Amino acid sequence: MKDRDVCEIACVDSEKTARVQQAVTQTSHILEVTKLFKALSDETRMKIAYALTLEDELCVCDVAHIVGATTATASHHLRHLKSLGLAKYRKEGKLVYYSLDDDHVKQLIHIAFEHQEEVAERE
Repeated sequence: MKDRDVCEIACVDSEKTARVQQAVTQTSHILEVTKLFKALSDETRMKIAYALTLEDELCVCDVAHIVGATTATASHHLRHLKSLGLAKYRKEGKLVYYSLDDDHVKQLIHIAFEHQEEVAERE
């Protein structure tokens, strides 16, 4: 039985593929965007990022409690999100509060969840 989702003949639009291939290979952001999605592919980091869409900011201790991790583990994941430009922090006395870096990050996470809800409804 043949797969239905594979072309049955080889037919390449040379002009289109050359144009798109050039755009894909010449962008300088592919690696950084790949790192962003890799970071969000970790379940704990996604939980943290989602939690930060629900509250403007959370202290590390609250994040740890929310995701069921130690403070050290939550802090490690938050630092990773920060290193990729997804999160930022501020220190207030002995507490450290994290938030998502900007609305683009919030939108990305909200869109992903909206998409998954639509996929689940179709099943």
